[in-house]
This record gives sequence, C-alpha cells and structure tokens, in this order.
Amino acid sequence: MARHALDEVTEAGAFSPSPSSFRNFVSKDQSSQFPAEFGRYHLYISYACPFACRCLTYLKLKGLEKAITYTAVKPKWERTKETDDYLGWVFPVSSTEEPGADPDPLNGAKSVRELYELASPNYVGKYTVPVLWDKKLKTIVNNESSEIIRMLNTEFNDVAENADLNLYPSHLKSQIDEVNEWVYERISIGVYKCGFAKKQVPYDEAVIQLYEALDRCEEILNKQRYICGNHLTEADIRLFVTLIRFDEVYAVHFKCNKKLIREYPNLFNYTKDMYQIPDISSTVNMEHIKKSYYGSHPTLDPYGVTPVGSNTDYSAPHDRERFSK
Repeated sequence: MARHALDEVTEAGAFSPSPSSFRNFVSKDQSSQFPAEFGRYHLYISYACPFACRCLTYLKLKGLEKAITYTAVKPKWERTKETDDYLGWVFPVSSTEEPGADPDPLNGAKSVRELYELASPNYVGKYTVPVLWDKKLKTIVNNESSEIIRMLNTEFNDVAENADLNLYPSHLKSQIDEVNEWVYERISIGVYKCGFAKKQVPYDEAVIQLYEALDRCEEILNKQRYICGNHLTEADIRLFVTLIRFDEVYAVHFKCNKKLIREYPNLFNYTKDMYQIPDISSTVNMEHIKKSYYGSHPTLDPYGVTPVGSNTDYSAPHDRERFSK
C-alpha cells in the first residue's frame, strides 16, 4: 500500500523512517549500467523538501544545469489517484498554475507516484523526492539524496562547468562522515522525530537530542567558518537545508520551539553566510516550503492555515568573514 513518512511510527510513538528503495549509481565508467552522459538524466525535486534541495544545490554548485535537467512539483500534497485517498507530490497542469513548479516534461505524469509506477509497476512504498530519472531507460536510478549528491560531486565532472569543486575531499572524508552521522540523526531527521512523534516520551527524547546537536554546532561554528573547517563541504549543504526551514516551519509545525536559529549568534550568521551563495539561495523557495508543511499534513494541522512567519532577512550582513582573515 502507498504510505507516507507520517505512517512510519513505532508502537512506542517514535518516528522511524524506512530506507530509500532505488539505490543504483550513475558512474563515470561508460561501461556501467548508468553511465554519466550529458542530457541523459533528469532530477525531480520539491522546493519544500530539504533532502531534494540538497540535490538541487549540488546541481547548481557543480554547474550541471545544462547536463541534467530538473523539474519541481507543486508544494502542497494532493490526491494522486481517483481510486484511493493517498495524498502526495503532484505536477501542475501548466507552468503558470503554481510559480516555481512545472508539468512533467518527460512522461506527462500527473504525480511522482506515477513515476514510481512507471519504473516499477509492483512498487510498494513511499513516493518520495528527490528522484533521479534515466531518460534513456525510462526508470528511476536513485531516490536517496545522500547518494545522489555523491554522484553529482564526482561522476559528472566531464560535463560539469565547475568540475574542480569537490565538496567531499579525501582529506576531510572521515570528518565529514562523522559530522553527517550526528547531524542527520539529531537534526536533519531529528526535526521529523519531533514533529511526527505520537507520544510524549519519544518527542521529549528527540527534542533533547536536537538541541544538544544545535548547541554543538553553535560551539563548532564559534571557531571556524564551516562545520568541517574553513572550506565549504557536503556537511554544510546537508545542515543548511534544515537550518533555513527551522524558524519558519519546524519551530511551529514540528514543535521545535525551545530556541530559534536566529537566537544562536553563530548558527544564524552561518545560515546567512550559506544563503548568500547565489547557487544556494536560488534553491530556497520559502513560499513552497510554508505551503507544503502547513498544507500537506492534515493529521498534524487539519485546517492547513499557514502562519505569517518571521520574514527573516537572510541577505543581511553576517560576521563569518572573520575566519578568512
């Protein structure tokens, strides 16, 4: 049966997400099943989803927009079939229906669900973004963002405009991996553990871990410009996509309201520093983010009323250049 992440809650009331289903790899080895080729692959994303926006950020930073096309879905979940009540990511019927979203240019699919069913007619599971689609074989290559960004970082360098940019350099791999592990468990998924918890105890455990991790980030960023040193890495992209959504949606919708990001001096300036990289800010669509979270989870917010928000100016000056001197 079709299911959502909201359904993945244990008997104890704790959110426990299942792994992604499509785990093939694009390779620069031209003899592989999915060789890196200019124009062969397409990325389906939602501007609302932090995991999909990781991939879009890589696409832009690496200069791969000509080599790999992409399409964004509508922000708010809608019914995907007449035969059941499943709500999921859908495409607009025209490019003017929802600013920032476009119809599916490849398959004419009405929803992301249809893409999964095209790739695997007997598929059972979640219909998530991102989706890395192979135009030639008409199938999903991969829907795990942490793996897609690694492919974009190295496997398409022959067609990337910024091939020299390496966000996972060999001398920092162990440090990046270590940071990714606790940031993912306590922050990236941590906010969802807070928001999707159905009982008090798992919520309390998740929110304690979340703020311990944010405090840890604040301390690290008091000593260096980025989370793994003074150079931008994969770990920063993975952290940023949660931070930029935190005050607007997670603090309210997911009950992460002990402290806002803008109340952390280093984390707030770090978020502004990251946002002011043009290829990163171009992936942030706050209207889509707010519409999606507040309008797509009827079990959390049955009325779907979108809060006015803080309208925080992330283009304001920051102090992070002090680490470059």
